[in-house]
Amino acid sequence: MRLKVLAAFAACIGFALTGCMGGGGGSLPPLPQTAASESAYRLGPGDKLKINVFGSEDLSGDFAVGDTGMLSLPLIGDIKAVGLTPDQLSNAMKAKLADGFMRDPKVSISVTSYRPVYVMGEVTRPGEYPFASGMSVLNAIALGGGYSYRANQEYAIVTRDNREYRASGTSRIAAGDIVRIPERYF
Repeated sequence: MRLKVLAAFAACIGFALTGCMGGGGGSLPPLPQTAASESAYRLGPGDKLKINVFGSEDLSGDFAVGDTGMLSLPLIGDIKAVGLTPDQLSNAMKAKLADGFMRDPKVSISVTSYRPVYVMGEVTRPGEYPFASGMSVLNAIALGGGYSYRANQEYAIVTRDNREYRASGTSRIAAGDIVRIPERYF
């Protein structure tokens, strides 16, 4: 009887340790890799853009994608920007400008400031940090001051589009991602 009680106790401790060491990341899918080129970059709320409409200084300038995902522009009003690439937004602007405002408009768009990434969990300085093209999980951790002494350095949990993924240090992150470093227990 005593042996059965000890075996049951050892099994409970083993299950508890397995759950603690995993930190909840073992069952997460791997982080999908993002495209490295800016042409594949999808605009989102908080992105800042430099828009040039050639031949029309009044329509050119610096603009920001609003919280609703819309871009407010002179003459053409609000235009959906969220989820579009800069090239797709340029084409949408050309179509609106050509519809009664300009003949053969030429529009160029460049991203001047990406939306930030957020670094949380077991880092020295959690917070909001500027995104840079080609950024990895390790770059984000470095911005956050490095790992804390309690950090599980084997993986990170990245939240993108309201879904969580398991990521290695070399995984590429995207603008707007939330990088969370879990705590290790032993």
